Amino acid sequence: MSPPKVLVTGGSGFIGSALVKALVKSGAKVRVLDDNSRGRPRRLADVEHDIEFIGGDVRNAEVVERAAQGMDEVHHLAFVNGTEFFYSQPELVLDVGVRGMINVIDACRKHGVGNLILASSSEVYQTPPQVPTDETAPLSIPDPLNPRYSYAGGKLISELMAINYGRKYFDRVLIFRPHNVYGPDMGFEHVVPQFALRVKKLSDAQPSGRLRFDIQGTGAETRSFCFVDDLVAGVMAMREHGEHLGIYHVGTTEEVSIADLARRVAACAEREIELVPGALLAGGTPRRCPDISKLARLGYKPRVSLSEGLAPTLDWYWRNADLAPK
Repeated sequence: MSPPKVLVTGGSGFIGSALVKALVKSGAKVRVLDDNSRGRPRRLADVEHDIEFIGGDVRNAEVVERAAQGMDEVHHLAFVNGTEFFYSQPELVLDVGVRGMINVIDACRKHGVGNLILASSSEVYQTPPQVPTDETAPLSIPDPLNPRYSYAGGKLISELMAINYGRKYFDRVLIFRPHNVYGPDMGFEHVVPQFALRVKKLSDAQPSGRLRFDIQGTGAETRSFCFVDDLVAGVMAMREHGEHLGIYHVGTTEEVSIADLARRVAACAEREIELVPGALLAGGTPRRCPDISKLARLGYKPRVSLSEGLAPTLDWYWRNADLAPK
């Protein structure tokens, strides 16, 4: 049996590149589509001779059609992530999200690609009715005037399209909802790298003593952080055993407060901080922790604790602080 041919859109992104490496390791023949507007070729350096790379925008229907030709399955991850972009460029977030999803479905249908895996997000829940949250919780866009929801809206539309086209035109559609994935080289628009670089900057400016550390909200807000290796293991388990039209949470059940996260980051730098609460941006949710029992039944078990995952992540950011946008 010949190895599967897999297209990964957004394959030079943080999660996409990690998935590409796992697919290559599994024996798949992998093609990547990315315009590198936010992806970084360095993330694929280890497998650059094992993959085919197509440079292009997922919003370009012709490029997506060409990339999908001859493929057995498509993993669609191309999207604009990073909270600051949700507020500053919501129209771009939606354009990439919705137009990209349409182009991927059209290309799959044209070339008879029967398998589609879609990356969604925990953001589709906003403030869920219960925590830990399972996959049956209602999806919500509570305020269309809030630009933050451009991301969740794009993901929600993508899920609806994947499922409803999937009933008729695909052999197998799978959706995974990642929960706060982190790791080395994840970009600079997320809480872990932002805390890492802020601690470094404050420490450089103040070599001793307790550091004043401003945060959004009270610090009591919680998240469950999933190391990228665990995320990939979850997606591969879903790919192997997931059912058609199945939706699966990928994450951990280790729920920590943002205040605790900040203190852990500072402790890794051997510093103490004084937390100063501030306003929480509209649209933030006070708690987020997934119920992962559905994916666990397929064999998924996260293995990297936050303490274990923070060390290599922070080390990467402290060594590569010069790559941060000025």
